[in-house]
Amino acid sequence: MKIAVLISRLLLGFLYLVFGLDYFLHFIPYQPPQHPGAAGLFKAGLLATGYFYPMQKVIQIAGGMSLLSNWYTPFFAVVLFPISVNVFLFHTILVPSGWLMGVLLLLPNLLLGLGYRACYRGLFTARPVIKSK
Repeated sequence: MKIAVLISRLLLGFLYLVFGLDYFLHFIPYQPPQHPGAAGLFKAGLLATGYFYPMQKVIQIAGGMSLLSNWYTPFFAVVLFPISVNVFLFHTILVPSGWLMGVLLLLPNLLLGLGYRACYRGLFTARPVIKSK
């Protein structure tokens, strides 16, 4: 399990760091795809907000650096999980041809959740009690 978590952490960290940085620095030469239908409308709506993509990419860069350096890894695995789920759903429902990218983000993130499950025990408390001093 340790090796699976290590590989998942490094893969996820690398992917998020590279694609987060590429949004700002444009070092990957490719033409952004023009998605038809609902996928195009969804992407256009997010771009039209003006803040969503820059905010998401900053979170991806911070999360990628965290996972690669192994600092606050359980925290950033949780922070990046909704992004991984959204990419997976976007690429399996709206643009099925890109399903592999969704899997490459969701599967390692799930493995990190499993590997760091001891860190999350407090999050899954049905009735939390605040202890006062």
